[in-house]
Amino acid sequence: MSRLLDLLDVADTGEETWRGAASGPEGKRAYGGQLVAQSLAAAARTVDAGKSPTAMHLQFLRGGEAGNPVDYCVARTYDGRTAAARRVDATQSERLLTTATVSFSAPLPGPEHGRRGELPDDPDALPSTGPAGPAPSMPLDELDIRLVDDGSGADFVRRLWWKTLVAVPDDPLLHTLIAVYVTDVYLIDPALQVHGHSMRSRTHRSGTTDSSMWFHQDIRADQWNLLEARSPAAARGRGVVTASLIRQDGVIAATLVQEGLIAEREPAPEPAG
Repeated sequence: MSRLLDLLDVADTGEETWRGAASGPEGKRAYGGQLVAQSLAAAARTVDAGKSPTAMHLQFLRGGEAGNPVDYCVARTYDGRTAAARRVDATQSERLLTTATVSFSAPLPGPEHGRRGELPDDPDALPSTGPAGPAPSMPLDELDIRLVDDGSGADFVRRLWWKTLVAVPDDPLLHTLIAVYVTDVYLIDPALQVHGHSMRSRTHRSGTTDSSMWFHQDIRADQWNLLEARSPAAARGRGVVTASLIRQDGVIAATLVQEGLIAEREPAPEPAG
């Protein structure tokens, strides 16, 4: 059995509510990518199979407990002939963790663009690095992640190559869920890297507060994909990262934008006396 695929499955608990499995370990903060992917999975369970996700916007309100399951309440905001919309609230012990809106659409004819030329790396020739820091909630034995950091200051770019190491059923939604799950890992980090810091060094309070994704084309999670991320702006203790999810054939499959907290830590108080 695949732990990754189990984490992305949600169980129907009735009354438009779905339950996502806990990732563990107990006592750790829930991984944001799991909350996003399980929210999308719950929303998709209520939509006709002919409509695929086109956009998702999620706000992180509170941290969750990795050792406990999460409940997802889905509201059917809109159902049309070719489009649908859902709102998803994620709760844990009646505490609201995240709230999301998701749009779905049937495929429609229209002009298309969004393809890169030659990509900058051969992922097979890169060392397997894993993510940019500890990720105890992720089944890293089922994922191949290879990082390349390029440039410095405002020119800093992070290229994250990834694919699954386990067989994935031929279900386009499942491949999208895996992409959503993987691409959240340390995605806000480039906003700190621009200034010579990192989430791993813990010099700043950091974490994602707001996540948006637009899905353009199908993706295969069991083939190499490139997430190319930059940070165009930061101010008031918040940073923004923009990223393109690119298939190995150069097709841009999704666009991502995240806002995250990157505030300086308050100095320790002076000892009394």
